[in-house]
Amino acid sequence: MAYKFTSLFAGGGGMDLGFIEAGFQPIAAFDNDPVAVSSYKQNIGPHIRQIDLRGDSEALADSVSRADVLVAGPPCQGFSTVGLNDPNDARNQLLLRTVEIACQHRPRVVVIENVRGLLGIGFRKYLNRLQSALEEAGYAVTTATLNASEHSVAQHRRRVFIVASRVGVVSLDLRRQPPVTLRGALHGLDKTHTASAHVFPNGGREFAIATAIGPGQKLTNVRAGRGCVHTWAIPAVFGRTNAIERRVLEGLLVARRTQRVRSNGDADPVSAARLTRELGFPTAAILAALVNKGFVRRVGAGYDLTHSFNGKYRRLVWDEPAPTVDTRFGQPRYFLHPDEHRGFSVRETARIQGFPDDYVFPSSGQHAFRLIGNAVPPPLARAVAQQVLVTLNTYDAQ
Repeated sequence: MAYKFTSLFAGGGGMDLGFIEAGFQPIAAFDNDPVAVSSYKQNIGPHIRQIDLRGDSEALADSVSRADVLVAGPPCQGFSTVGLNDPNDARNQLLLRTVEIACQHRPRVVVIENVRGLLGIGFRKYLNRLQSALEEAGYAVTTATLNASEHSVAQHRRRVFIVASRVGVVSLDLRRQPPVTLRGALHGLDKTHTASAHVFPNGGREFAIATAIGPGQKLTNVRAGRGCVHTWAIPAVFGRTNAIERRVLEGLLVARRTQRVRSNGDADPVSAARLTRELGFPTAAILAALVNKGFVRRVGAGYDLTHSFNGKYRRLVWDEPAPTVDTRFGQPRYFLHPDEHRGFSVRETARIQGFPDDYVFPSSGQHAFRLIGNAVPPPLARAVAQQVLVTLNTYDAQ
């Protein structure tokens, strides 16, 4: 007989699909998002219910108490460095709500997935409270950061898994699998699966930016190196600069990060006097000209670069895994196809996440990318589920 599991914050079903593929039987799933619930029903089964997990529910209590395993992917936006990264985000409490449910109904194993930001200093209190509560309830707790690219997923996606067990320690020292490249993941997809991708119109501003970005490169003014294209390298879009102005821009790029004033943030504004000392020639008039041209902005008494995002228009590379698939993956201003001036289609994105081609997503691209980007890649979930299965089988065989 298959071991049973119940799923909290099930989303579109990525974690659940991985556990099913490992041989587990789902008995219940819960989520508060009607779009996710509808998609889950279409792909996995009707046993999911739409409820707010902050409240009490008799149906929740019954299904968790009957399950061998409780799996959960509580909202990560508050913990995420890409998201709000807010220790006071109300959604952070849902992680502890998961632990409350587990300790009250005591399934044999609890599996929780979240972003790496959970390990940051600002969020350590949540992790400590989680671990203490589970250990007091008799669970042995294992925590590990796993990279999906090492488990048959064509993307670098590092996530924290917390596994608590009352039937022996579950090892998260998983055997690494050969990497899957973007080319391998997308092999065989025909035009019917890519036609829905967002394409930049020929001759437009964003088309001109895309033509300047090569594989493995991104548009950013605050990083340097072969993989970085600066706005001053695309004069047709951002305007022309001369050689001395580019020297000042590149000097500012370095100086803003090497001599810090604040204890937080990525970089600090730079004074004209300091930049003059660094470069060895007067810079005040040049900085003023660059402000007028839109490459530099005044910040208090100092100067900083405009377009100070870490990277947009990131063009992927065929023979490497993709970067982390997030909810913006279909927008080419964030992620560009390796060869074409377009974003990725829903089906391409689903493949990169490890979903099978018969998995159906909402017709609305916005909803589809949100469900895919928030999902646990099924092959990674399967690898964790297989370790849980080994522990359960070993314990029951004694």
